[in-house]
Amino acid sequence: MHLNENLFIKASLKSKKSPSVVTVGKKAIGGNQLGIIAGPCSVESETQILSVARSVKDSGANFLRGGAFKPRTSPYSFQGLALEGLELLKIAKAETGLGIVSELMSTTHLQAFVDDVDMIQIGARNMQNFDLLKELGTIHKPILLKRGLSATIEEWLASAEYIMAGGNEQVILCERGIRTFETATRNTLDLSAVAVVKSVSHLPIIVDPSHGVGYAQYVASMAKAGLVCGADGLMIEVHNDPCNALSDGEQCLTPEIFDGLMKDVKRLAEFEGKVL
Repeated sequence: MHLNENLFIKASLKSKKSPSVVTVGKKAIGGNQLGIIAGPCSVESETQILSVARSVKDSGANFLRGGAFKPRTSPYSFQGLALEGLELLKIAKAETGLGIVSELMSTTHLQAFVDDVDMIQIGARNMQNFDLLKELGTIHKPILLKRGLSATIEEWLASAEYIMAGGNEQVILCERGIRTFETATRNTLDLSAVAVVKSVSHLPIIVDPSHGVGYAQYVASMAKAGLVCGADGLMIEVHNDPCNALSDGEQCLTPEIFDGLMKDVKRLAEFEGKVL
């Protein structure tokens, strides 16, 4: 194994032999607990987020994702509803009971996320925002740390170590695809990362096939592959009207397709000895 484990001491199996289980709201991810996080890329309206939240819960998801603050390549693209988006997520949570997962982009809104979000997502672009990672180490809140666009597994685990070194050991890793020469998919979903992480770290790891491939037609097959190779959960984008989504509509599943996928997920979970 050609990884420098001195870079991720607390995250290493040398620090803790048994798999970590992270409690998120009323549920948990890790061990035999499977986390299915589903919802739209961006929160767009109360009607939209409530519709999606109801449908993904009925299908078996146990967490609701939704972007309130959206980092976009173009400054002219939809950037999210900001704090209003968090308020709409809270309304959806109150009705469905689903824990909220949403992306934090800076320390400016850290307290709002501590107050209102069940698990704080750190996106690929902020994986090495070390000032932000240090602040996350000072809070008592689960962190979902996505792999950077071109980050090695070693760099990714070192970023997790920044959070854990500050005292917050509630970290879940998320493989979301890396940038390669391939153009047939948005990114290259590196499922080998699941196996590598499991061999050196006790942290739970989930897979985001939506960003990993970028096209809805490939999401279901890669989601199932992620579970078979040992992932502790999935993050899947679901939208009630993907063709008119304000962001990433091409990779969003419809509620109907997501429901079909979840039937397969439940069978795989049973086969793998995991529970939702």
